Amino acid sequence: MAASDSRVTMKCVPTNESCTEFILVRHGETVWNAIGKMQGQSDIDLNEAGRQQAVAVAKRLSREPNISVVYSSDLMRALETAETIAAECGGLEVNRDEDLRERHIGELQGVVYDESISKIYPKAFAALISGEEVPGGGESRDQLHIRSIASLQRIAQKHRGARVIVVTHGEVIRNLYRRLVPFEGHPGDVSNT
Repeated sequence: MAASDSRVTMKCVPTNESCTEFILVRHGETVWNAIGKMQGQSDIDLNEAGRQQAVAVAKRLSREPNISVVYSSDLMRALETAETIAAECGGLEVNRDEDLRERHIGELQGVVYDESISKIYPKAFAALISGEEVPGGGESRDQLHIRSIASLQRIAQKHRGARVIVVTHGEVIRNLYRRLVPFEGHPGDVSNT
């Protein structure tokens, strides 16, 4: 594993066909990202900056050797990013997977994250921060981890020995990082693309 700036690269050096290498990418920016509105599983499209970010990361990833397949959350912001990457990487197929979706944050979906959130939604905010189930149908971090790791395990089984791009969401990536590298602390900001 190597870390630089706010980017973290976790690499498996395939020594045999039993190892699958994942390249995790957060989707491009949306209007809601730009104004600090929490999306959760709301299905929001990329904005123009997000489309430009998707093109830039696609060009960068097209220089990576041996990319076999692209997987994506089925939410539009991730899917559009993944389709841009797949097209630039030689017209690869994009496989949609609901289990790669962002954490459902219940009644906080669509709420602007600012200093008033803890006063207006005290129980939901406390649950969000502590990792518990968020009121209004939200998930805990443990539930997010179970479904996202199950997705990666299925993908790894199907694509043994391959390099796989997975386009997903910030909390999915942060949660996986916290579980894979528990003594490294918080992964920090996971920027768009």
